[in-house]
Amino acid sequence: MNSHDPVSLSYRDAGVDIDAGDALVEAIKPHARRTMREGVLKGIGGFGALFEISKKYKDPVLVSGTDGVGTKLKLAFELNRHDTVGIDLVAMSVNDILVQGAEPLFFLDYFACGKLDVAQATAVVKGIADGCEQAGCALIGGETAEMPSMYPAGEYDLAGFAVGAVEKSRIIDGSTIAPGDVVLGLASSGVHSNGYSLVRKIISVAKPDLNADFHGRPLADVLMQPTRIYVKPLLALMATTEIKGMVHITGGGLVENVPRVLADNLTAVLDHRTWNMPPLFGWLQQHGGVKDAEMHRVFNCGIGMIVIVAADAAEAALAQLQAAGETVSKIGVIRARVGDEAQTIVV
Repeated sequence: MNSHDPVSLSYRDAGVDIDAGDALVEAIKPHARRTMREGVLKGIGGFGALFEISKKYKDPVLVSGTDGVGTKLKLAFELNRHDTVGIDLVAMSVNDILVQGAEPLFFLDYFACGKLDVAQATAVVKGIADGCEQAGCALIGGETAEMPSMYPAGEYDLAGFAVGAVEKSRIIDGSTIAPGDVVLGLASSGVHSNGYSLVRKIISVAKPDLNADFHGRPLADVLMQPTRIYVKPLLALMATTEIKGMVHITGGGLVENVPRVLADNLTAVLDHRTWNMPPLFGWLQQHGGVKDAEMHRVFNCGIGMIVIVAADAAEAALAQLQAAGETVSKIGVIRARVGDEAQTIVV
């Protein structure tokens, strides 16, 4: 070979395996297929996915949300568990758009890694499809990006995008919330997908055996329990009850999320004795020496979703949600705000 001949390089030599990408597309097609619903005109495979808004909406407003899974992914890498983080990904976005009254219609994901592991990526996308099934929305498209040297070996990043629709006259924005309204709290399944930087810090200090029994389950299972998706029971409740406000308890915990739906002259008073805090939160607080106020700012503390209704609608709403399988209780009331006090008070 002449020293001046050009070297024949391929994309694979640069670290990108087109064949692996093609194999992943084939592997995830059946998972996407099981999420299909009315409205999908063209799903994965094209340059863009097509979705037709149902004629049942007279004056539809589109509601969109995007999120990731946060540093819970670092725990997934350490434990080599990739089958449920996709549920977390879907939950974070669909629960967010749900609180404005939106029915989630479709979902797209973005999966980025340094070197594509088809089995690992398939497990992640299967979880995304599981989450979409729980939410009743279609996994309509996405992007898989293999970017050599951008991520450590075995690691990846995830982002998700949900689009829903709500009748313009049925948007839930908190504007009708008034003193005397009742706050219902729906139980979380665990830490959900917020506060994992603190969770991982506590684990690094406490050094627990993650395979040890924790109230009947391995601690690793409890830590990786996916975020609860509240879509179907709450859409059903919207059909029978005037919901004044809803709050998805994510980053900011109980105290910083509830004020997002309250007028400046209102305060929500929550009684911590009215719900059971899962043992994991007590474990985290004890082993991290975390103060109560910090717990309420960082974690959901056992309440994943809040629903605010008029006092005379509370009992029926509570009964309907319980019948739908939710663990729910009256956790507080709305009252007039005094001076410049906090808008969420946990007693």
